[in-house]
Amino acid sequence: MPVLITGGSLLLCLVVGVSDGDTLSARCRAAPDATPQTLRLRLAEIDAPEKAQAFGARSRAHLAALCFGREAQVRAQALDRYGRTVARVRCGGVDANAEQVRAGMAWVYERYARDPELRDDQELARGERRGLWQDAGPVPPWEWRRQRREVRG
Repeated sequence: MPVLITGGSLLLCLVVGVSDGDTLSARCRAAPDATPQTLRLRLAEIDAPEKAQAFGARSRAHLAALCFGREAQVRAQALDRYGRTVARVRCGGVDANAEQVRAGMAWVYERYARDPELRDDQELARGERRGLWQDAGPVPPWEWRRQRREVRG
């Protein structure tokens, strides 16, 4: 039986893969006795640099160090257009979404952000020139993707 994803569902997971700085694969259960299923998880409210973008590899490595091989509590919010479960993820008790922003490894995705603390975390990271904020003019991933579409266009 598939894992039921509804807004606010809490899933118990083991992180088994890290695709990039805002996407994980995890073996998840909706209950301790349920059969686990592998889900692709998109960290909610943040957007990390793309793999080919500056800081893309570092962002992925930071998320892997935080979550890979660890148990995670996943608060599912929705499914995105790619079939990924959009979620807040806690790895080893640490809010992975917020930690990526605090470390300067991801932007707050303003289009979808609801947590005002994430904006505070981003301003602190920017002020302390952490991670991607070391660059003089970091390009947000949504802008980078748009520019690439226009070039291919």
